[in-house]
Amino acid sequence: MRATLMHGPGDVRVEDVPDSTIQLPTDALVRVTAACICGSDLHPYHSMDPVGGPARMGHELIGVVEDIGPEVATVATGDLVVVPFAVSDNVCQFCREDLHTSCAHQEANFLDGIADEGGQAEAMRVPLADGTLVKLPVAEDSALIPSLLTLADVYGTGHHAAKMADIKAGQSVTVIGDGAVGLLAVLSAKRLGAEQVILMGRHRARTDLGREFGATDVVAERGEEGIAKVRDLTGGHGSHAVLEAVGHLPAYEQAVGVVRPGGVISRVGVPQYEQAPIGFGSLFRHNIRLAGGPAPVRAYIDELMPDILDGSIEPGRVFDTATDLDGVPAGYRDMDARKSLKVLIRP
Repeated sequence: MRATLMHGPGDVRVEDVPDSTIQLPTDALVRVTAACICGSDLHPYHSMDPVGGPARMGHELIGVVEDIGPEVATVATGDLVVVPFAVSDNVCQFCREDLHTSCAHQEANFLDGIADEGGQAEAMRVPLADGTLVKLPVAEDSALIPSLLTLADVYGTGHHAAKMADIKAGQSVTVIGDGAVGLLAVLSAKRLGAEQVILMGRHRARTDLGREFGATDVVAERGEEGIAKVRDLTGGHGSHAVLEAVGHLPAYEQAVGVVRPGGVISRVGVPQYEQAPIGFGSLFRHNIRLAGGPAPVRAYIDELMPDILDGSIEPGRVFDTATDLDGVPAGYRDMDARKSLKVLIRP
């Protein structure tokens, strides 16, 4: 079978690899029908250490179950399923608390942390199939597939940012980052009742989509100039909630600058830093809370899917480019160059 491998910074290739197969009685083998490139895939694209060999890529996918282990009971061969980016058993104490990304089962892991597997491929072995996979009530050629694919990561992650910020009706929210997660954080903040949603981003096509998702204001400036503009838009006080969807230190520092006293910064951008200001002068002095983390998207699928199925929302609009496997290396280049917002893969 064919799969995407990253050999080092900027070096993505589609190669022949051994076929994925059932290895454990709780596994399912999924034929990939739709996958995508994630903004977080660009972090290793910039900095991966090639020592240790290439890494299989991809953690967002929809596919058809081709085979199951003898202990799998909730899905069957032929089912169309969405595969959340974190493997979980859905029954441990943490999963029952809607924290599937901290599942206590020893086989639990992020999909791209599973050796020799990845979703940007023709097929993938998925461990803990009963807990991880969610059946979809549509055909594999449904027009809803792009939006349903966002349940595997980016829509659930944007929703997680808003949920962890405990957004309430009438509040002001600032979203930092105009990538797919940031745009879906805008949609999620609006869905939870935010009255003012300020999107901090500089790419016009993306921020225009952000306005359609519910942004009331767009701030293109960064740093102190951007902070001043957000504070001006919020009566000088800042926003009740700041959803940080970038992961770099300047974005965090911007979040600190625009959050109001008593507010919350919710981070879902994968942090590319180890230390950040949290002391008296930044968070402590004004009772500002810091929240966020990897999104337990499995916990949100049942809540978020109905609005996609009935057409109330269309998170799949974040996909502005589509390709087959052969086009994946170019897809990485285009996303890195900001020529594409998010690339849909149809193997």
